[in-house]
Amino acid sequence: MVATPNKQQTHPVEGRDKSDRVAVLLMGYGEVESYEDFANYNEQALNLLTAKFAPVPTWIYPPLAKLLAVFDLHEWQHQHDHFISPHNHIFEHQRESIEHKLQEKWGDRIQVFKAFNFCKPFLPEQVLTEIKAQGFDKILIYPLLVVDSIFTSGIAVEQVNNALESLTEGDEHWLKGLRYIPSFYNEPAYLDLMAKLVEDKIKKDLADKYLPSQIGIVLLNHGCPHEAKGFTSGIDESQILYELVRERLIHRYPLISVGWLNHQTPLIKWTQPNAELAAKNLMELGAKAIIFMPIGFATENHETLLDVEHIIHGLHKKSSDVTYVQMPCVNDEPEFCEMAAQWADSHIADLLSAEALTVNPSLAGGNLDVNHHHHDHGNGHHHHH
Repeated sequence: MVATPNKQQTHPVEGRDKSDRVAVLLMGYGEVESYEDFANYNEQALNLLTAKFAPVPTWIYPPLAKLLAVFDLHEWQHQHDHFISPHNHIFEHQRESIEHKLQEKWGDRIQVFKAFNFCKPFLPEQVLTEIKAQGFDKILIYPLLVVDSIFTSGIAVEQVNNALESLTEGDEHWLKGLRYIPSFYNEPAYLDLMAKLVEDKIKKDLADKYLPSQIGIVLLNHGCPHEAKGFTSGIDESQILYELVRERLIHRYPLISVGWLNHQTPLIKWTQPNAELAAKNLMELGAKAIIFMPIGFATENHETLLDVEHIIHGLHKKSSDVTYVQMPCVNDEPEFCEMAAQWADSHIADLLSAEALTVNPSLAGGNLDVNHHHHDHGNGHHHHH
């Protein structure tokens, strides 16, 4: 191993092969904590997210990001009294908790790092540089924030790929093993927990005031664009997630709807019903209390907090006789962190036992291999097209 200057050197534990370690890369969006960062955050988000589904030319991103920052500033600072998103703080708690659980089982061979899609100093490239410097050569990519995870996690993979590309040197890649957890939308433990949180809340606050058929439940999912330039956008996974949670509640509480938290961008067809419309529909069917439960987000963020709050204020103006309940995301609930650690177990075991990858980046190129068969006429096999 060649020592590189200016890199933090950590020595592997005595007598242990350094490839006997795994870095778990927990990935979330990250959220702005200082108002000066809004434009930068928005530009990153436009580049990575909006570019996949909106017909917007790239030159417009910097000015558009600044314009959006003005709206954000107004909303967060004035309408919401200097709101600071708790997302990064909660995500760090999730990271610590998951690392603690994993180290109980695997010891210090496992370390959990967090990366944020849009926020320095935890951009994937910065964090992977650190992982490499610490001598890890196996990683598990683990997007945690949004449960749909096909579209959103694709962004995580995109950023990891860009970072790995820039960290490549020489003719053997430093990375020897890689695994990926795309989503936990169909994990029974998560689905059971979602249903249990709703049931507990009803028992505690609503059961003595309303009949079960008068309690409307809006299960909040991450909004998805219908057209995303051919990218699969997570609608299928989110829809399944909703159906599976609904199945666990519907026999006791008949009024349930999905509510999509959409980014209302012009020209884009978003998933329906949005959260506001979902609540109105349930009220039309006789709901006297409405619970908003985020199931498509594992970590609190401005969408689950500010957007839902806006929706509730708007509904309350028109229907003040209805009770509205805003529930938190699963966040760092010990039960959730424990299951999140368990979902990583089998992949960590795979990485530790799998044969090391040997990849030579210099061999890659624009090779085209279309129906290319090597004919060995000595063996009697002939290909006819």
